[in-house]
Amino acid sequence: MYFAALLARTEDGWKASDTELDDVETLSDLTDLAREATVDDDTVIVFIEQEDAWFGLVRVDGEEDPRIYVSDAAAAARSSYGEILLTDELLGREPEDPDVLEELVDLDGTEDGEPDEDPGDDNDEEEIRADDGSVVPAGPLGETGILADLGLADKQLLALGTDALAEIADALGAADVLETVQ
Repeated sequence: MYFAALLARTEDGWKASDTELDDVETLSDLTDLAREATVDDDTVIVFIEQEDAWFGLVRVDGEEDPRIYVSDAAAAARSSYGEILLTDELLGREPEDPDVLEELVDLDGTEDGEPDEDPGDDNDEEEIRADDGSVVPAGPLGETGILADLGLADKQLLALGTDALAEIADALGAADVLETVQ
């Protein structure tokens, strides 16, 4: 179960709204959704949380590229909305060539239908892998200073648990408007 909220800065303060992510399939879709929430290209913070497993923030300032923070990248990699936030740039990998996808025949994640793992592999610790096979790190990933200029320092953001929206809104001075969406 996901919860998503938008905090849009206006000249009168912050405006909060919950939002549906049903039509969001890419980071570009999410960024467009955020930009639609503001009139004057002010700052918009998109907050996404999945069942106390992880939360993510996307900050959109006007036409600038979105800035992203994810509380637990490995947990987010297991979720469709989390995968949207885990961009190639954030994971430090080269962007995937879209033409390569057309060459795929086996869509089960293996080559020529062979098993992906060695059956004798007794590795107890499960590594989370991205679509390109790279390991997704456990723990926070992204811009820890994403809200520093708005009142939430890096260390405070890193210390937040998965029920972080109230603390973020409080730090931004938006706690009173948040009550309308929870």
